Amino acid sequence: MQEVCRTIQEFLTTHGIPDWLVVFIISLCPILECRLGMFTAISLLNMNPFLGFAISFLGNIIPIPFILLLINQIFEWLKKIPVINKPIYWLEEKTLKKRDKIDKYGIWGLLLFVAIPLPGTGAWTGSLLAALLHLDRKKSFGVICIGVFIAGLIISIASAVFNVAMY
Repeated sequence: MQEVCRTIQEFLTTHGIPDWLVVFIISLCPILECRLGMFTAISLLNMNPFLGFAISFLGNIIPIPFILLLINQIFEWLKKIPVINKPIYWLEEKTLKKRDKIDKYGIWGLLLFVAIPLPGTGAWTGSLLAALLHLDRKKSFGVICIGVFIAGLIISIASAVFNVAMY
């Protein structure tokens, strides 16, 4: 993943994108999210960790309300398009396989799901899961933000340790 971050960061930087916006863009993207945004900020760009954290956090939480509010309607619309409906059904099925923590622990399961920085977890998947399960949007938004914050702290500390170990 370090190489992916470096490649994206170098591409954006060589096209005149300032460092803070590079971190924001990476954090905004699904899969990459704040976890790789913070890693990029701290380990690759040597940005102030607090500034990198704030930018990454904001970039990662911006899509959450849109996903919570709109994804079900977007999916229903996309399911009517023959070429696109199979990937949408696949994504729905793949996401709903992760519902066991939510079913077992309720909203706290959603927090754990987003807070633990593992592949396939995070704000995007957590928001999609909350929307597909028709969880309360306000509670889900708050819990997902807290989860992103916790995951961000974990990654920030890990990135800082990585940075120290490299020098």
